[in-house]
Amino acid sequence: MSGIPHDHYEPKTGAEKWVNNRLPVISLIYDTLMIPTPKNLNWMWIWGIVLAFCLALQIVTGIVLVMHYTPHVDLAFASVEHIMRNVNGGHMIRYLHMNGASLFFFAVYMHIFRGLYYGSYKAPREITWIIGMIIYLLMMATGFMGYVLPWGQMSFWGATVITGLFGAIPFIGEPIQTWLLGGPAVDNATLNRFFSLHYLLPFVIAGLVIVHIWAFHTTGNNNPTGVEVRRTSKAEAKKDTLPFWPYFVIKDLFALGIVLVAFFAIVGFMPNFLGHPDNYIEANPLVTPAHIVPEWYFLPFYAILRAFDNTVWVVQIASFVTGGIVDAKFFGVLAMFGAIIAMALAPWLDTSPVRSGRYRPMFKIAFIVLCVDFLVLMWAGAMPAEGIYSLISLVASTYWFAYFFVLLPLLGIIEKPTAQPATIEEDFLSHYPAAKKQAD
Repeated sequence: MSGIPHDHYEPKTGAEKWVNNRLPVISLIYDTLMIPTPKNLNWMWIWGIVLAFCLALQIVTGIVLVMHYTPHVDLAFASVEHIMRNVNGGHMIRYLHMNGASLFFFAVYMHIFRGLYYGSYKAPREITWIIGMIIYLLMMATGFMGYVLPWGQMSFWGATVITGLFGAIPFIGEPIQTWLLGGPAVDNATLNRFFSLHYLLPFVIAGLVIVHIWAFHTTGNNNPTGVEVRRTSKAEAKKDTLPFWPYFVIKDLFALGIVLVAFFAIVGFMPNFLGHPDNYIEANPLVTPAHIVPEWYFLPFYAILRAFDNTVWVVQIASFVTGGIVDAKFFGVLAMFGAIIAMALAPWLDTSPVRSGRYRPMFKIAFIVLCVDFLVLMWAGAMPAEGIYSLISLVASTYWFAYFFVLLPLLGIIEKPTAQPATIEEDFLSHYPAAKKQAD
């Protein structure tokens, strides 16, 4: 499974040999649990198990909710109220599902930004990174469709706004929008389509997660130094690594326990904190909310979508060159999806031979600004698209694209990295002197 030299499973008893020769599931589990893992992984490597927990939680709670939900515009809102009021434990199942989505996206953002900082997207892990970005896109689609299902005011108008974006695509936009909606406007066909896809996509995500795990088990884990595990011999590899079980399993479970304490505190004491008040009002096509906003985890890209209006000179130039085909609405759609594509292209945009941001002083400053920029976009996305908020969104959006398309290629050329450790073992012993004494 892994290119790192390590001990593989060898069946000992006759029964184990019989099973292993016919279905090597025991060897697969053994090799997965005992895979050599860089011994210097820090606490930023705990988000994988949190994401696995969230996926399982969303699937299990979703299956239970589906048993009581009715995907019809006349009954959807009432069925959600029925779940909350009449189903045994229904309110807790729904709150776990609602807030589980927020934890899912929080963990995936931590996971992505950790990868961006430590260069986990660089060779030979480009495919692992691309698969991860596909999973993220499917998460966004699943989350958006799930937000529509309660059929509250924000659900209805959010669906109207987002599906309307596809109509901005020249020539083919209107047929795509009609296909998504199942008709000329958001209605019962739309709700049924979104319900069906919302139920299906988590299982697609689960399959891609298996491929994602398989991919990084093949290349080996990245680590904070960015230095690869020595593969010349099993003895040297053992100096750089530890088996995933029990060392990292116990560490991950401990971290998951801490995260779940905070998660269940939110579910138990403030479950509606992240929800929008308008979504507790049944959908009404005749009443438009004063301010339509998506869930918090979509806000950064929603801010980018709205930042490029007709007053922005880039939009004006694009519209003039294309004869009006690329208008402000279409440009905003391109910018929103382009912001995600920019992350996916990071393996080819980053020209630095050094993988980890720990040894890149100029990159470190640019990355910190990127993190702040992401939070600013999140805040701006929740504000009205007017006045100073529009300007802030535009400046923050500009930096997002400049980071990936200008700074990443440029820093690899002009930056002078600091000294890296020769091996993972050297980095580990420098942080844990007691381990060095014990080794001596």
